[in-house]
Amino acid sequence: MGLLKAAASAIGSVTADQYLEYFYCDAMKDDVLAVKGKPKKTAKGSNNGTENIISNGSTIVVNQGQAMIIVDQGKVVEMTAEPGTFKYDQSSEPSFFTGNLGQNFVNYIKTIGRRIAYGGETAKDQRVYYINIAPVRALPFGTSEPIPFRVVDRNIGLDVDVSLRCSGEYEIRIENPIIFFEQICRNFPEQSYPATELTKTLKVELVDALAPCFSEISDKEIRPNQLNSHRELIKNEINAYLKALWAEARGVVMNNIMFRTMSIPQEDQDMIKELQKTAVMRNPGMAAATLVNAQAQAMQKAADNKNGAMMGFMGMNMANQAGGMNTNTLFQMDQQQQAQQQAQMQQQQQAQPQAVAGAAVAGGWDCSCGQKNNTGKFCVNCGAKKPEEEGWTCSCGTVNKGNFCQNCGSKRPAGAPLYKCDKCGWEPEDPKNPPKFCPVCGDKFDENDIVQ
Repeated sequence: MGLLKAAASAIGSVTADQYLEYFYCDAMKDDVLAVKGKPKKTAKGSNNGTENIISNGSTIVVNQGQAMIIVDQGKVVEMTAEPGTFKYDQSSEPSFFTGNLGQNFVNYIKTIGRRIAYGGETAKDQRVYYINIAPVRALPFGTSEPIPFRVVDRNIGLDVDVSLRCSGEYEIRIENPIIFFEQICRNFPEQSYPATELTKTLKVELVDALAPCFSEISDKEIRPNQLNSHRELIKNEINAYLKALWAEARGVVMNNIMFRTMSIPQEDQDMIKELQKTAVMRNPGMAAATLVNAQAQAMQKAADNKNGAMMGFMGMNMANQAGGMNTNTLFQMDQQQQAQQQAQMQQQQQAQPQAVAGAAVAGGWDCSCGQKNNTGKFCVNCGAKKPEEEGWTCSCGTVNKGNFCQNCGSKRPAGAPLYKCDKCGWEPEDPKNPPKFCPVCGDKFDENDIVQ
């Protein structure tokens, strides 16, 4: 009786599984990374086949921002991230509604036989999973401990370390759905896989990565208050640093990052301002202007001195003498620096036209009509064609026939051999194009006559 019951159960389940399935997944929220695909079924329908069986020829719809994965017996066999309708015609479960009817009937009988051996139940597990490949936004992060951040400004010689606290939001995106399924969510027990299962780990790793990434950022002289304007650079630095942990091990990459708050201790802010102010004083003109302003204030205070203006001016003069530097000296130093800078600029401007003119002369040629320094293929005066150059042309523009340039002394480049008769020593007028035979001794020119 048990065998007959198994046979009846096998026939019933195989027959029910002949109907094709239609898989569809609605849009997934940001807090969901994956869901199990379920075939659409209604109370009025007759499709009541075995769960986790996909009949051959079934339809699977993939929406924007989704990737579809088919798992057969625990192994990923199909994957697509292209929106549209996907027909699964590689299933091992036959259907009368697709393919050859005769062959499908044979497969139908074989499937019944296999299921009888399992008491009428199927021995297969086929599943559809939808992976959310759209950006998962508004994931919060924050530093519980301050992060060292270098503030660099080479213009004023500033290079100090400060303590930075920051917080904000970041986005992630599943770049490789197969790696994500096999290494992270796998065959999750619930209908959906929540983002919190992964993001609570990613947040810790992100905060740990900020310190070395900020070190690279600070080398580019980016200040803490400029971080939001360099989000693309920061994102690339973090992805490069977390490549092994995120992209290769989980199939996930950072898609964006936004800093909401950034705070530096007040003492660090005051230190930076003081160093910047001190660096400005390296300019004699700024130092002189500052000194003039201080002297004007001192004169005003001296005039208001309770002990009399004369006593106040005496104290001011003593302070000026003790300072060791006056405004006239500083202004003279500033004028000297400006004069030196202007002289350097004039020298550079004068050197550029000379370089251009020199290049034109070096590359020019003289015509028989008397026109000199022609740069084209024809003379600008008479229209005569530029004569063919003999020998080899040096990088300085000089045409030479020997092994070294007669203008700059550069050695003749390789690949342009010179010929000289090895019997009598006769040298052809054009060492690159000798005649076939020496006109003096009659010896044939060959590789033995090459002197370079």
